[in-house]
Amino acid sequence: QVHLVESGGGLVQPGGSLRLSCAANASDFSTYAFEWYRQVSGDQREWVASIVSRGSTNYEDALRGRFTISRDNAKNLVYLEMNALKPEDTARYYCNAQRLRNGENEKYWGQGTQVTVSS
Repeated sequence: QVHLVESGGGLVQPGGSLRLSCAANASDFSTYAFEWYRQVSGDQREWVASIVSRGSTNYEDALRGRFTISRDNAKNLVYLEMNALKPEDTARYYCNAQRLRNGENEKYWGQGTQVTVSS
């Protein structure tokens, strides 16, 4: 079982920046791929970005260039750097960890951190 804790959310003005962190208690952290999702209350969870164990990244097209996902395997942390924030970025942001092991897909979710973009 992997326990994930997101942090770094808060209230920010339009055009501002935030860096979210996702801390994982996995002893073999480097073997996991991580994703960030976001969800507005009542809506479906939306995929934001992903990073695999070797560090390759991918982004939702509309967010590419403003959001950057990264990982620090030494610290068991995954980050989501968000720049030029817009009110429509307001959501609860979740990270997940996943890997394929012994033919089974393991996936774990955190509780999320709220991001509110408003003046």
